[in-house]
Amino acid sequence: MRVAINGWFLIHHPHTGSGQYLRALLEWLPRIAPEHEYCAVAPAASVPPTLAETAAAQGWRAVAVRAGESNLAKVWFEQTSFPRAAGRLKADVAHVPYWGPPLSSPAPLVVTVHDVIPRLLPEYRGGALAQLYTALASAATTGATLVLTDSNASAQDIAAQLQVPAERVRTVYLAAGSQYTPQGDWQVDDPIRRKYGLEDEGYVLYLGGFDRRKNLDGLLAAWTWAAGSIGQSCPLVIGGELPAPDSPHYADYPAKAAELEIADTVKFIGAVAEADKPALYRGALAFGYPSKYEGFGLPPLEAMACGVPVVTTTGGSLPEVMGSAGYLVPADDTRTFGAALLTIVVESSVHDDLRARGLAQARQFSWEKAARETAAAYADALKMK
Repeated sequence: MRVAINGWFLIHHPHTGSGQYLRALLEWLPRIAPEHEYCAVAPAASVPPTLAETAAAQGWRAVAVRAGESNLAKVWFEQTSFPRAAGRLKADVAHVPYWGPPLSSPAPLVVTVHDVIPRLLPEYRGGALAQLYTALASAATTGATLVLTDSNASAQDIAAQLQVPAERVRTVYLAAGSQYTPQGDWQVDDPIRRKYGLEDEGYVLYLGGFDRRKNLDGLLAAWTWAAGSIGQSCPLVIGGELPAPDSPHYADYPAKAAELEIADTVKFIGAVAEADKPALYRGALAFGYPSKYEGFGLPPLEAMACGVPVVTTTGGSLPEVMGSAGYLVPADDTRTFGAALLTIVVESSVHDDLRARGLAQARQFSWEKAARETAAAYADALKMK
């Protein structure tokens, strides 16, 4: 079986969640189902040398297709260039690993819809062009042979919002990368933490986005309940590049911290390199993730895999990811959220228990399993044509 895979995120934004998902599948699919051929169709004038080397080493093939970088070029690639390439390759199955499927495909179509946030949350619908794109993606998804998604919560949302029959929607859980482990080399980890101004181990960490859905306002409000007791010795560390003030859904979080009179116990450390994340997790005493809605939620899983107790919310898929391994708090209950962070830091027995539970929970997710279930979906899609 030859599988053509839309490789837009190999070239554009490879470190986003969709990019990490695609790269993990391409790494693992040839390992668990080497009898198949995997062709990633990349929007580029030619295959970059580093991408060609990676493909050859991992057992898949990169196929370059000319494409621009504008939003219109992306739609053209999704709707025309990728299906044409799949036809030229005589692909048995076509897979679009994000919510951008073509209306017509020359082969049975598998599409991964990580979430349907633009359909669920009005504030994320965007302007006329964004709404048009969502309408196009929605219409195209109804014609897919199979829809994969990251959680049962998202599967229910897809069935309800896109009118896709439940039997054509499958949950394939994501996983943390192999670099996220509780054991680190202090000779590597310590310099990384110093790079971000974290000289000593012992802080509460947040890594993730900054749009309104991520609920950083809620995290800062929750921190007011803990900062007075532990803030000076155990600050709240917020990692990630703050958006420009005129960005959609943006709030001025440093100003918010000052307004709440907790600025002296909150550190904004800026953009964090992907390679540095495991060291930052391992130095944390607790991880706070106050998101109101997630289709999956990789950061809490990465934290657990690094042995860090997690406090998060009941939004979307997060209860599935966490199981009984951490605190699950309603997103608007900032007092309980802050109390949970405080408890983890000051009560060693609670910390150690949640650390053990989190490590066990994280082991339930693996990219090997995700790739195996994805390969099974390809085989089933071929039978359903």
